[in-house]
Amino acid sequence: MHKYAGVFMAILILGLWGCGGGGVSSVTAPPAAPQFSFSLSSPTLRVFQTGPSGGVDLTVTRNGSSGLLSLTVSGLPAGAAAQIEGLGSTTAGTLSITPGTAAAGAYNLKLAMSDGQATVTQPLTLTVGVTTTVDTATTGNLNLFMSTSFQPAEWDYQFFTSFPAATTPLTALGPQHIRIQAVSQGVPQTSASTWSFAILDSVLNPVFTAADHNPEFQIAVAPAFLDDPSGHLLPANFSQFAAYSAQLVRYYNAGGFIAPDGFHVSSSGYPITYWGVFNEPNLNGLTALQYTALYNQTVPTMQAVDSSIKFVAVELSDYANQDTTFIPTFVAGVTAQVDVMATHFYSTCNQKDSDQTLFATIPDFANRVSYLYSQMQTNPALLNVPVWITENNVNADFDKGGGISACNGTAFVVDPRGSSAYFTAWRPYMFSQMAKAGAKGLYTWVFAGDVQYGELNDQTGQPRLSYWVDYWLQHFFPSPPGAQLLHNTVSDNAEIETLAARNPDGSIVIMVANHALASPLDNNGPGAPRDVLVDVSQLGTFTSAQVLTIDGKTDIVNGPTASAIALAPTVEVDFSGYGVAFLLLK
Repeated sequence: MHKYAGVFMAILILGLWGCGGGGVSSVTAPPAAPQFSFSLSSPTLRVFQTGPSGGVDLTVTRNGSSGLLSLTVSGLPAGAAAQIEGLGSTTAGTLSITPGTAAAGAYNLKLAMSDGQATVTQPLTLTVGVTTTVDTATTGNLNLFMSTSFQPAEWDYQFFTSFPAATTPLTALGPQHIRIQAVSQGVPQTSASTWSFAILDSVLNPVFTAADHNPEFQIAVAPAFLDDPSGHLLPANFSQFAAYSAQLVRYYNAGGFIAPDGFHVSSSGYPITYWGVFNEPNLNGLTALQYTALYNQTVPTMQAVDSSIKFVAVELSDYANQDTTFIPTFVAGVTAQVDVMATHFYSTCNQKDSDQTLFATIPDFANRVSYLYSQMQTNPALLNVPVWITENNVNADFDKGGGISACNGTAFVVDPRGSSAYFTAWRPYMFSQMAKAGAKGLYTWVFAGDVQYGELNDQTGQPRLSYWVDYWLQHFFPSPPGAQLLHNTVSDNAEIETLAARNPDGSIVIMVANHALASPLDNNGPGAPRDVLVDVSQLGTFTSAQVLTIDGKTDIVNGPTASAIALAPTVEVDFSGYGVAFLLLK
């Protein structure tokens, strides 16, 4: 026998004796530690700036836990405050969050509940939305019409030949005084004695049949034989430029003219009322004094042919506040008739500029419009002259040849922000700021083009997203007749632009545009989600309401569709990123 066998047997006998001979007993486990859990009535909570607090209910399940319950909240945005009611020795409570001065956006909160012995956590997504309130006070009139542009030249003159039905979406767009800017081989005078209107009229004749049948003809450049080797009009040839301009008036308005190569007359049957004298003189070789002299000589020469026509002056390339060095000289020296003062606004000439950089230019454009009006107040003849922005888009750059950027001298890259989701925020923001500044015309560049510029795809004739943005801006805010601007306050006007107007028929349109950034470094980014609460309680009663939203998810072929919404004192508009929404109250 093994030396330990006896010991083993003794233990076994004692174990059996202790059990009374009834089998092996179970070991009693120590008491379980007290436990609890809690749940939320919702995993999300939404509150609105300047609005009341919002809350979620807390429900606690105890399992042996009897300690007093407490709750802490982490991740709360600066300016917001949390308040807890209930809990303690109970199994229920409420968490309320007051937005205070918290910035709009989404925040991931962590709720930690403790009973003194254990701590349990739950996540809560807090969304802080923006509040905009519209009241009945009027702040002026909205008389800003939308329009578009064409540039007849050898590279695009066949657009209507390829897509003759494009006059239908052009007319539907509702543009006024469509701008025609003939350049290169589109300039009809080919030498001192020869003319060819083929390229120009292949674009202009279809335009005459569309929209208001009343385009603006911008005499953008001189015939090439009047220029220096750099392509700039020579001051010695100003009188010949004036004579060329007068022949254009004869061609369209006065039954034609006879030149050494024969008789020339428009076949359109439509006259042209508005004429622009030269394009961007500050970029095209003319000083302010030279341009003023050119204008003063050209306008009377054209009026001698048709005294009823109207004139659009300057059409400045207003980068780096060029207006401050150009406009005062023109205003002080102009003696000829001015019916419109025009300028051009592009947010950048560099595709590398961020979304944020481009958005930041728009309030300054409004300041530039105000500056033009202030300068014209110094000349009694210009007191009632309106401001038109006759070129406008996100990026002014183009391929000057060989794939080289005209602005930077580097490899040219097309900027898609002219027709991407970014545009659904940028253009409405621009329209709103120009309307509030008192501008009377806003022209997109151009109607048919690539993703950087076109409202229609110049290769397919199909609409781009930018078309629908411009279409609905014109249709919700038609001019003329103009609407009354309504006063509104926005709790976060750094990211949300609101424009409200009462139309002559009594309906009210409220435009809300979200230009909140997903990241400060974004270039053609998606934009940040934002929720906007529109308070219309001060506007009275209405019989119907609808909302139309344009964003990156909009059907580009068919456009957006309006949806009826319930009549209520407040309306919520939610954006998943860049976008614009129009509320129509009737």
